[in-house]
Amino acid sequence: MGEAASAAFVVALVALLVGLAVGKAWERYKLRGGRWIDRRKARQSPHYILGLNFLVSNQIDLAIEELGQATGLDADALEAHMILGNLYREKGQVGRAIQLHQSLLQRPGLSGIEHAYVLLCLGLDFKRGGFVDRALEAFTEVLRLDPNNRYGLLNLEKLHEEQHEWTEAYQIRQRAMALAEPDAQAWHRAILAFLETELGRDAQRQGDGGEAARRFEAAIDLDAQTVPAYLNLGDVRLAANDMPAAIETWERVIDTVPDRAYLAFDRLADVYPRAGAPGKFDALCRRLIAAHPADWRARQALARHLASRGAHMEALDLLFEALVHTPHALSIHQSIWHTLTDLGLDRTLVDRYVELTEGAIFYLDPHICTHCRYRSTELLWQCPQCHEWNTFLEERIAPARNAQ
Repeated sequence: MGEAASAAFVVALVALLVGLAVGKAWERYKLRGGRWIDRRKARQSPHYILGLNFLVSNQIDLAIEELGQATGLDADALEAHMILGNLYREKGQVGRAIQLHQSLLQRPGLSGIEHAYVLLCLGLDFKRGGFVDRALEAFTEVLRLDPNNRYGLLNLEKLHEEQHEWTEAYQIRQRAMALAEPDAQAWHRAILAFLETELGRDAQRQGDGGEAARRFEAAIDLDAQTVPAYLNLGDVRLAANDMPAAIETWERVIDTVPDRAYLAFDRLADVYPRAGAPGKFDALCRRLIAAHPADWRARQALARHLASRGAHMEALDLLFEALVHTPHALSIHQSIWHTLTDLGLDRTLVDRYVELTEGAIFYLDPHICTHCRYRSTELLWQCPQCHEWNTFLEERIAPARNAQ
């Protein structure tokens, strides 16, 4: 009985070793077209390695040249061909990328995952070429083959966003969120909040104030930092003649996201006097300046408010203070010139202005997308170039210093 057990153990051990050997062989080789193929041949080529190095250093032309040679050594190297097609797309050679990726789909013996990823590349080709319907079809097929494909989901969502199909985009983002790790949940909620806001804006344009308000409130519940939801919700409440609720909503922007408080300034400056509180905007700006000494926008808003009431000297002092913190913002200089004009261009004040702005470089488009570096004259919630959400920051340029 002992000998039988021992023999069985030896047989099992041999079978395990054989299985490991076969697995290793399969990792390297694959049967295709009736012959065994070395799957690592292209990857071990110096051309492949050089191509990846050039790709990392963003030398696309050289990467294409080296990877082209690597694929020439091994026509069956799926991974290298996929990368090469993607590089063609990035160079703007969309037709060539489509042709290459379509040829890969015709290969026999592709696994489901391989098929899905080639389709994903092809979908990106169609998207880059502006073939929206074909891109939608490709990404949908990716998800049929691989329902949990994160890149397929996100690219399909972006296509719907570009078509302003917010409901479809929202549903797909929910699917992506369900697959995400816990530390990514907040990011997905923030995107859902922006999509809710867009759905609310659609309802607002259609005159459905109740649905619009519900959508904006849902956006704020998803992510309290969603500034456009507050702004639009206040507009809906004001349109419904609920001025106190509108004011409360816009004031929440200031309390919740103080660095975006300026987006509510014009609304509050207009509505406070109508609500019987003409001095409230002045007090609000002074509170923000005290809490955030570098806040040039609060100073500029208060200066304009004071200038409209004839307090030009006090307004100019505030604008000069704003200029010290942000000497390159063109709007501050425009406000100063308007105020100096109202004051008759006093020479002493003009000299002070010239002294403060010496060496300054004015900019008209201070907002920059942190994802793709697109510039805008105004704060945008979705980048028109890369279509990412809430990526714009105001670029600050250090004041120029005289050479010593």
